[in-house]
Amino acid sequence: MPFSLTQEQKQTWLWLVLGLLLVALLVVLGPVLTPFIAAAILAYALNPGVDWLSSRRIGKFSVPRALAVMAMMALLLAALLAMILIVIPVLQKEVPLLQEQIPNFLARLNDTLGPRLQDLGITTRLDVAGIKALLSERVATSGSGIWSTILASARVGGVAVLGWIATIALIPIALFYLLLDWHPLLARLKNGVPRRWVAKTVDLAEEVDSLLAQYLRGQLLVMLVLSVYYSVALGIAGFDVALPVGIITGLLVFIPYLGFGLGLILALIAAMLQFDGFHGLILVAVIYGAGQIIEGFFLTPRLVGERIGLHPLTVIFALLAFGQLFGFVGVLLALPASAILSVAFKHVRANYLNSSFYTQR
Repeated sequence: MPFSLTQEQKQTWLWLVLGLLLVALLVVLGPVLTPFIAAAILAYALNPGVDWLSSRRIGKFSVPRALAVMAMMALLLAALLAMILIVIPVLQKEVPLLQEQIPNFLARLNDTLGPRLQDLGITTRLDVAGIKALLSERVATSGSGIWSTILASARVGGVAVLGWIATIALIPIALFYLLLDWHPLLARLKNGVPRRWVAKTVDLAEEVDSLLAQYLRGQLLVMLVLSVYYSVALGIAGFDVALPVGIITGLLVFIPYLGFGLGLILALIAAMLQFDGFHGLILVAVIYGAGQIIEGFFLTPRLVGERIGLHPLTVIFALLAFGQLFGFVGVLLALPASAILSVAFKHVRANYLNSSFYTQR
C-alpha cells in the first residue's frame, strides 16, 4: 500500500519545514539581530513601567503611550548617564596620577624582577628606559611588518567600530517601536499560533513570564549585594575610591565580564597610585577573586538559578554553553533562555511520563 499523507499532515510538514528554515535564517543573521535582541530585552524589562505610566491620568486625560515610552527611555538614559558620571570623575582623578606613577612603578618592578630575570639569562630592563630601548629595537628590526600589521588592524578595527556604532544607534530606535507596539505585537504572535494550541501556548508564555520576572528580581539582588560587597571590602582595605568603584562593579555585573573587568582595572589603577609596593595589588586580587567566587558559586546560582528553578551547575553550564554558541549575546540570553527551556522541558517530561511509550510494560 503506497504511503500517503492527509491534507492536514501535508500542511503540518510544510509549516514545520518553513519554521526550521526560519530558525536557520535567524542563526545565520545572528550578528545583525544583536541590536534587536538587546532592544527586545530592554523592552521586556521596561514595558511594565510603560504600562503603569500610560494607565495614569492627568486631569481628564490619560497619558499617551508614546509619551510613557519616551519617559521610560529617558529614565533609562538618565541611569546610564549617572553610571558614566560616576566613572568619569574617577578616571579624571586616576589617569593623570597614573601617568606620574608609571615610571616609579616600573622602577620598583625592575628592582624586584630584574635580578631574577638576569639569573634566567634575560637582560632586558623593565624600567622606562629599558622598555623604550626594547620598543626601538623591535621597530628598527621589523618596521615594515609592524606597519602592515597596524594598518591591517586599523582596517579591521575601523569596520568593527562602525558596526558597534550602528548597533548602538539602532537599539533606541528598535526599543521605541517595540515598546510603542508591545501589546499589538504580542497579539499578532498569539494570533499566529494554530488555534488548537492557543490555550496551551498562552499558559506556557505566562509561566515563562513569571520565571523571567523572578530572574530579573534575582539579578537585581545580585547587583545590590555585589555593590555593597565591593564598596565595603575596598573601603576596609583603605581605597579612596572604594564607593564609586564598588558601585560600578556591582551594577554592571549584569553585563558579563564588563562590570567585573572595568571595576578590576579601576581598582588596580587605584592600588598602583595609592599604595607603595605590591600589597595594594594583592589586596585587589584577593577582593575581586573572592567576589568572583561569591558571585559565580553562591549569589547567581542561589538568587537567580533557584528563582528560575535551575540547579547551580545548570546555571554555570548555561552561561558557558550559550556563550560558546552565540558569543556575547548568548551570555546575555543564557539564563532567560534557560528559563524558557526549563518550562518546555518540564512539560515535555510530564507528557513523556504520561505516554504509553513510558507506561507500557
